[in-house]
Amino acid sequence: MHRVERRVDWHDPLAVACGLHRRTGALALISDGDVRAGRSWVAAEPDLLFVGPMPPEAPFRILNDPDFARGVVGLATYDGGARPATGQRGVSQDGDWPDLMLARYPALLRFQDGVATAVGLGASEAEAEGQADRAEGWLGLATSPDVPGPPAETFHTEASDDAYRHAVAEVVRRIGEGELFQANIARAWSGRLGSGVDPFDVFLRLARSRAAAYGAFWRMGDRALVSNSPELFLNFDAAAARIETRPIKGTRGRDADAATDARLAADLVASAKDRAENLMIVDLMRNDLSRVAVPGSVKVERLFEVETLPTVHHLVSTVTAQARSGTGPAELMGATFPPGSITGAPKHQSMKVIADLEPPRGPWCGSLFMIDAEGSLTASVLIRTAGFVQDGRGWSFRTLAGAGIVADSDPDAELAETTVKISALRQALTGSAD
Repeated sequence: MHRVERRVDWHDPLAVACGLHRRTGALALISDGDVRAGRSWVAAEPDLLFVGPMPPEAPFRILNDPDFARGVVGLATYDGGARPATGQRGVSQDGDWPDLMLARYPALLRFQDGVATAVGLGASEAEAEGQADRAEGWLGLATSPDVPGPPAETFHTEASDDAYRHAVAEVVRRIGEGELFQANIARAWSGRLGSGVDPFDVFLRLARSRAAAYGAFWRMGDRALVSNSPELFLNFDAAAARIETRPIKGTRGRDADAATDARLAADLVASAKDRAENLMIVDLMRNDLSRVAVPGSVKVERLFEVETLPTVHHLVSTVTAQARSGTGPAELMGATFPPGSITGAPKHQSMKVIADLEPPRGPWCGSLFMIDAEGSLTASVLIRTAGFVQDGRGWSFRTLAGAGIVADSDPDAELAETTVKISALRQALTGSAD
């Protein structure tokens, strides 16, 4: 495949996305500028699609197909990845999302460090030039986005607070009996957007007020995804064969008072419970990466760092590895999906427990990933994410928030943590964080 890259005039990527957002396959991967988050991308009108199940023996083998090796964006649902452990198919409550959706984009716009680049991919040099021309033409459609009013007309919990408390208590009981060490248990909210409202309006509200490192909008026919995720699942540098993952475990809400807010962050770092919870997932991710890593290369580069976001403080660790020869995105995703931070430990047993206590999750806590023109992979964990499905009455949505449950978890505290985690998305949808 031929590739052409051409520097073009800088535009706000969100404004470019605003001009394209109703086109087929409209895509906006917008970083908030975190130096570790990397690039922003905008594209539309993919030329090749795949929608289907994940084969249990090799769930991501299609990524080894040359047709899906470059310029590809994919969505892998949590349920598709968990199925080998749980044996459950089920029908999700948010439109029965397929296991895996892929789209190949021959024309893309990349924004990084103040430089905008039109990228064209094609079977010939001339075709790649034409695709770069098409990408550059999208800049002329850039529209200054006006932040819309709250788009949701309904927003409600799918189960009671007591039901969530009971689920937490059940996990604590099963941990006490030696069945597992930790499980991430979620609760769900759903509703509908108002008449004439589009999921992109939700994305705009998040991007303008509470942007995250892995903000994303993706329109896929009668489905759309809006993500405000702060969490990196995987980064794979194809040239250097370097793998990185940054699991999040441990959360505190923010406070308007600076002194109180600082105490909350300090409490998070000092918390033996949160550190233990984080360390379990670090060990899990080390084990997952070791399946595709050069022996002895898996390292914990940063442990228990606090990352501060508009509504929460998070405890984040960084694990790196050197990929073995022959490892690409297909092998890496197959060895590690679903993300350990939203399953638990041991991983397979925690997924069985989750299946016992939750309905299918759909795209939430799956992964949105991109394989760029160089064959490198960036994949986020789809937390702070809503899935949208269009029908004859407009758009419905579903979103979730979870907490890592360990032996000394308190059901009321874990319930409160899910409320904090959903607050930014709730505010984007309804105008209120409560």
